[in-house]
Amino acid sequence: KMVDFVSLLGVKGGPAIRPGSNMPTSTLIHISGKNFLVDAGLGVSRSICDQGVTLNEIDAIFITHMHSDHYLELGPLIHTAWVTGRVIPIPIYGPKRLKHYWKAFLASMIDDIKLRIEDEGRINLEKLTKFHSLEGGESFCLSDTRIRVIRNVHPPIKDSFALRFEWGKLSVVLSGDTAYMPEMIDFADHADLLIHEVMLSEGIDLIMSRLGHEDHKLKNHLLQSHTLAEKAGLIAQCAKVKCLALNHFVPDGFSEFNDDDWLQAIRKHWSGKVILGKDGIRIPL
Repeated sequence: KMVDFVSLLGVKGGPAIRPGSNMPTSTLIHISGKNFLVDAGLGVSRSICDQGVTLNEIDAIFITHMHSDHYLELGPLIHTAWVTGRVIPIPIYGPKRLKHYWKAFLASMIDDIKLRIEDEGRINLEKLTKFHSLEGGESFCLSDTRIRVIRNVHPPIKDSFALRFEWGKLSVVLSGDTAYMPEMIDFADHADLLIHEVMLSEGIDLIMSRLGHEDHKLKNHLLQSHTLAEKAGLIAQCAKVKCLALNHFVPDGFSEFNDDDWLQAIRKHWSGKVILGKDGIRIPL
């Protein structure tokens, strides 16, 4: 029996991948024998299997918000579980618009889906999901795990969420994509593990210079919607968490920045245990 752990399956901020970059965001939480997936960025199906977990063993999926690096592979993941023989519906918690994505995915794959139902005797793929809209401010239980949800700050998206998983005496908090928000301190209070997104201010200028075109919109989005690494350290410090893990790195995959740059920023406020996320890293709880 696997002990409780969290696997950072993909830790890159943003949807673009390049040689040497990590993969976009997804996180596997394995607690009390259950597997909860948070976000389904590109590469997620392969990454789950690399953790020794089959797609049939996913007990629930949470999508924090409707940016492609967090849900691009949701449809393909469910389809792949289906052709692996899954017949038990997957509960999916996320923004209410997620249902529209799923309907459109089914429509886009209609030829394949019909063929496999007629030719291979598969069940109706449409029945393999059960959608639940997140609102923020609620909490609910899945078996013996309590999940708490708050809205975070990720303009222009309003339906964007942070999550807290609690079971026994343990707790794990995921910030989701968010600008710095003091409310995260209360939300992450005394968590065993806080997984928080991070950004380096010097990195933003480098990203802009690499774009090949002037784009103030992207720069403004990054500054208004994401958290500088030093602020993530501040949240960990004020919330008195046991361990801080970093994900959704902006920038990622640029040789100009290394682990020391991230640590230096985090250490301005946080002197506790820190894990610099890498794809596939497993954190025992």
